[in-house]
Amino acid sequence: MTLSGGLSFETPAFMPVATQASVKALGVDDLLGAGSSMLLANTYHLVLRPGLETIRKAGGLHAFMNWEGRGILTDSGGFQVWSLAHLSRLSEEGVVFQSHIDGSAQKFTPESVIEAQLVLGADAITCLDVCRGWPLRNEEAREALEITLRWARRAKNRYEFIEGHRPLLFGILQGGFDRALRLEALERMDEIGFDAFAWGGLSVGEPKELTWEMVEAVSSALLKRSAPRYLMGVGDPLDFWEAATRGADLLDCVLPTRNARNGQALTSVGKFYIKNNAYRQDFSPLDPNCRCYTCANYTRAYLAHLYRSGELLLYRLLSLHNIAFMMRLGQAIQAAIREDRLEDAYREFRRNYALPIPVG
Repeated sequence: MTLSGGLSFETPAFMPVATQASVKALGVDDLLGAGSSMLLANTYHLVLRPGLETIRKAGGLHAFMNWEGRGILTDSGGFQVWSLAHLSRLSEEGVVFQSHIDGSAQKFTPESVIEAQLVLGADAITCLDVCRGWPLRNEEAREALEITLRWARRAKNRYEFIEGHRPLLFGILQGGFDRALRLEALERMDEIGFDAFAWGGLSVGEPKELTWEMVEAVSSALLKRSAPRYLMGVGDPLDFWEAATRGADLLDCVLPTRNARNGQALTSVGKFYIKNNAYRQDFSPLDPNCRCYTCANYTRAYLAHLYRSGELLLYRLLSLHNIAFMMRLGQAIQAAIREDRLEDAYREFRRNYALPIPVG
């Protein structure tokens, strides 16, 4: 995948989430060592804190967080507005909301969200959309789709006035949980004209089978457009494979770092919690197939001790391992695609992932 400005990397790729210009518990060296080349940052949170003026003075988000020469995609904030619905009010003009930090009145419009992302200096940006959760009536999905489409046209009109460097612009496909609406969303977004497309409004509480049904609804049509494809908010290892088989190029999720803070390790033989008694005297690495900094230097017994002692070092070591695991998983999927054995490789991974966790 190539972004404007010449930055390129192989896909499918997982993007660690740097919501507030930081991947929780990890520094730039950790991320580079894990193999990360593209991060997701969130417009909603960064507008509220530290604010656009601070980031402008820093020289943009890349300089502010010391992520020069590598990629950043910014979320429009539509998901956060939905998740904080009790603090927001939506209209044709945009969305007015209270800051969850200090209660101050804020307003996002399709145009202001594009302008904010330009200040951030992201390499890929997204349009403000209307996200809805599960369950969802078709009439509610239709309303959200129509507003999202009107906002998308306004966002694209603002984007057309950008001078100089233009980030990649993603249109977000809504449509709830109706196949016909999802296909309609793609056709009408395509008419507006976007560089890339994102599946939105998924992983919002619906059954997993329905998630993949909605991805499938437009996957064939998306593949014919030779545009980058982004599945928002998905980060479970098995879901990574499922998304790849349906043509997704980019994924993001807080799962690897959030679950790490709760003591969960992602490994080639499945997930497990380091706090379990079985690991208190287990002097093997988290994952014998992993060569990350954590696995090369520390044992399960030590990590179990950190967890039980409430030591903050656990957050870094386990988060680093989980991110490295997701990066390595992306490389395995890329290799399987190059070698035309994606389905076979997925079956093998799934078989190993279901094995009992060995205790050293």
